[in-house]
Amino acid sequence: MRLFDFAFCNEYERKIQNLSGLCPEKWSFGGQSDNVILKNYIEHTFMKLQEEGNILQSDEYSLFNTGLYTVYYEPIFAYFTKNKIPDRQIWYLDGFYTSYQLSMMGIVNLPKRANYFNDPSSLVFDTNCDIFPQYPHIFGDPENFLRIPEAVRESPNKTMLFDGAVKRAKHMIDANYKTAVPQYYKGRIQLLIPICLVSESVPDLALVVSKNDAGNQYLGHTCLTLDMAYNNARLIARPDSAWLKP
Repeated sequence: MRLFDFAFCNEYERKIQNLSGLCPEKWSFGGQSDNVILKNYIEHTFMKLQEEGNILQSDEYSLFNTGLYTVYYEPIFAYFTKNKIPDRQIWYLDGFYTSYQLSMMGIVNLPKRANYFNDPSSLVFDTNCDIFPQYPHIFGDPENFLRIPEAVRESPNKTMLFDGAVKRAKHMIDANYKTAVPQYYKGRIQLLIPICLVSESVPDLALVVSKNDAGNQYLGHTCLTLDMAYNNARLIARPDSAWLKP
């Protein structure tokens, strides 16, 4: 169930804007001010918590833990009341509140934040493993192929260029493990690594990698635009990386 099926989200833009004030960080790409990163975060966090059965519902209200914090590290929750409008969703999104604000309303039983991993080692790239890009998909899937810069798409040496970019990314990870950024996708942790194809210092794409079943190498499954990569990574935490920024 999507958030908008669960609750009537009246004045959603205003409430998201209020949430961005509670948890100030860059929630839009480039020079935009649409909070698209925050909207993606909230809507996917809701779905993850629903999978976990971690959305609190009582006779009078419903809550979920956004996983976000104020500048004072107060956890922030989405708070719903019963929808008074007939023939609509059961719940109505009242707004986003801190644990202190909810306690002032007499609500002290608060749900936990979403859990994306059980093994912290999955968040860190294993530098003992090599990376093997899956070129039949990267170059063969039309949508994926179009994410590659045009100059590289049209080059007869595109595989060689990509191999060189992967090798450079591996060196970057060796120098700083934070270069590989974790993302959550379909129930598992994957890692995002920068692929610099046009300029050796400016990433054009993020290669999605995960370990094979034997755990001795990484498979590069697909490429994402940097915006797509940031949206996915932000579900776990704000990326602490020099290359993946909104």
